[in-house]
Amino acid sequence: MACPELAAAPRIGSVDPALWRLKALTTFRELGVIPEIVDALESEGIIESFPIQTLALPIALGGHDIIGQARTGTGKTFAFGVPLLQRIKHGGKAPQALVVVPTRELAIQVTDDMRVAGGKLGSRVLSVYGGRAYEPQIDALREGVEVVVGTPGRLLDLVRQKRLDLSEVSVLVLDEADRMLDLGFLPDIERIIELVPVKRQTMLFSATMPGEIVTLSRRYLTRPTNVRAESHAESETTPQTVQHVWQAHQMDKPEVLARILQARGRGLTMVFCQTKRACDRVAADLVQRGFAAAAVHGDLGQGQRERALRAFRHGKIDVLIATDVAARGLDVDDVTHVINYECPEDDKAYVHRTGRTGRAGKEGIAVTLVDWRDLPRWKVINTALGLPFATPEETYSTSEHLYTVLDIPTEVTGTLPKAQREREGLAAEELEDIGETGRSRSPAAPAREPRPRPRKRNRERTRTRAGKPVDSAAVTSEAEPAPDNVVDAVATERKRSRRRRRTRGGSAGGNGESSATA
Repeated sequence: MACPELAAAPRIGSVDPALWRLKALTTFRELGVIPEIVDALESEGIIESFPIQTLALPIALGGHDIIGQARTGTGKTFAFGVPLLQRIKHGGKAPQALVVVPTRELAIQVTDDMRVAGGKLGSRVLSVYGGRAYEPQIDALREGVEVVVGTPGRLLDLVRQKRLDLSEVSVLVLDEADRMLDLGFLPDIERIIELVPVKRQTMLFSATMPGEIVTLSRRYLTRPTNVRAESHAESETTPQTVQHVWQAHQMDKPEVLARILQARGRGLTMVFCQTKRACDRVAADLVQRGFAAAAVHGDLGQGQRERALRAFRHGKIDVLIATDVAARGLDVDDVTHVINYECPEDDKAYVHRTGRTGRAGKEGIAVTLVDWRDLPRWKVINTALGLPFATPEETYSTSEHLYTVLDIPTEVTGTLPKAQREREGLAAEELEDIGETGRSRSPAAPAREPRPRPRKRNRERTRTRAGKPVDSAAVTSEAEPAPDNVVDAVATERKRSRRRRRTRGGSAGGNGESSATA
């Protein structure tokens, strides 16, 4: 290894850059990465390493267990992906490495990054997650892969079906461990760990280290080195992101949002809402105003979610409205603005949302719109993160400071001018048939054809009188039976001939004629 400080570093304990001054090891080549991976990364313009990569790579390349702690957007994927690809055996059918992630979006992102890094090695990387058909994943496993990236549920399903063999896994990675804890995946994670060989390298990466994650690391990692990519005193929010928090009225938020989206220099933008219905409502409103927007949330089918994300990455839409399901795992270049249309649930959600911009050293802008009813919750978030927005400034779509701070032209309205509608829109991105499992609850899903109602059979009704059947020909009226003698016939005729006489003031008015005179 090229760095004597790293070679002599203790394998137990914590590595903090505030205490440990590294030499100028800035490139992957200088950190001991093999030429095939270095060339693959350089072809994508990735040359210099980020702090978490600089700290973790030499230790991970030596085969040691690692607990990596770094904020979102700091390059954790290559911190474990590069040593993983360099250390495994290529060839064969059973997977050599397993990466467990909490969300489908993160599985897709990690898989893409691993394929980039292992392109010149011919590494076969497969992502497995729910919502997609089993057959393509099973076929790929049958042909053989080196690396499997997946969510806990689908991984265990494939193991139960005896389609996934984990007996030859030599490298295990748990990415976004704290998020998996929040989602209740801890029991599944423990079951997966029990399925892989005891003799292995384990790397655990997490933005925060709650007690359950510490217990998990003590139980399943062997003499791990804890590497942290920032000082303990550093703020949890991304330092490259300029934050604005304003108090906005619910009825004025659509207008405020429309004006923010017309700020000078705005690139790709993510808008976060608390509920799925709010996402659909905001997306529909923005499309009506002329913006190229689409929603991503849990009620959409997996194919629709991936379609929206592809359109966002390819620039066919520039506004993505999402719930917190997309707050993790989305690593999209050139996201310049993050807008919290509704106040986040807690400080963690705020950090993860705003972490979608200001990534990889780039600058970003985060705007949070706090409704009057959400002020108490925002004050808790503000205190937990130590932010200077305890009392957000009251802001409307006509407020002067809104235009000044965000560099919005003063002449803009709530509708995007037709001359500026240059994006192709979501319809330009093809909806891929992925053989989805489960039922799509999206409003965009085609409605099922109504089932034809069975025709009623012609049931013949049998007439009865006093419990005995009566011949229908002998019955002239259901209410008036045929008379049996002359007396009954006369009575029946009188009954039919009765007419109601009109009266006025108690005196008869004549049969059907009014006694009043004009």
